[in-house]
This record gives sequence, C-alpha cells and structure tokens, in this order.
Amino acid sequence: MLATELAIINFREVRRRSIIVWRSVPSDFLKWKPDDSALTIGEVIRHAWSTQKYYYESIKLGQSAPVTHDEFDDIPVTSIEEEISLSVPYFEDFLNYVRQLPNNELESRMIDRSDVGYIRPLGDFLCRIAYHESIHTGQLLQYLRSAGLDRPDIWD
Repeated sequence: MLATELAIINFREVRRRSIIVWRSVPSDFLKWKPDDSALTIGEVIRHAWSTQKYYYESIKLGQSAPVTHDEFDDIPVTSIEEEISLSVPYFEDFLNYVRQLPNNELESRMIDRSDVGYIRPLGDFLCRIAYHESIHTGQLLQYLRSAGLDRPDIWD
C-alpha cells in the first residue's frame, strides 16, 4: 500500500469520526460556546472543515497560503447537515489531489511555513492536516461535556 493511500484512509477516518461528533450536536446548541472568547460549536465545525481548503492551497503553493476572505465567511452556520454537505466537495477534491501525489514527493517536497515556525516535508504536512481536524473533534467533545450534553462514542 502506498503512503498516499494510507494518508487517504486516515483523512477519511478522521472525517468519519468528526461527522459522528458533529451530528451529535443538537441544532439549538450550534451557537453555544464555553465562554465569551471561544468559538461557538458551529464556528468550530466550520473552521475544522474549511481550514482544509487553506491547507490544500498551501500544499499547491509549497508555502503558507495568503489568508483571504473565504466564500463561507459571510454564511452563518445553520445546520450540521448543511455543513457536511458544504464540506464534501472540498474534501473529495483534496483527497483526489493527495491520491495523485507521487510517493517520493511526500519526503522530498517541502512545505515552507516558516512564517508560523516550520518547514516540513509534504508527508509531515499531510499528517498535520489530519491532526488539526482531530484536535477540533476533541475540542467539540469537551464542549459537549461542558454543556452537559451526551457525547457520542467514536472509539469503535
């Protein structure tokens, strides 16, 4: 099995577990947040999937992509299913890109994010992308706990 195939398996597994958590959020809790300076549950979900678009652009550029106004910045989060639907085309496009990467580039191609403190091989950067979404899934589980809501079992 190629390393890119393993990366895709990992991305799909992370997203599958994220969606389980996302779908566990009652719709009347999308605007809930643990304190005034935190993101809302809906904002965390939007951030988790939409940031992948930024990372994808960074891969194509070989460096940190410029932070621009995102097409979803002005669209409020109104439902979990809408967020999932919005995320699917970008997620699949990203996976198709990863699928076609030559395996040797995962080690030899560098992604320069020295503006945020690192330059790493593409394979390392792909792992960081999956880790980013995983962290936000854990954050949402903690939000659910803090809100006194049931938390789904994602440890199948």
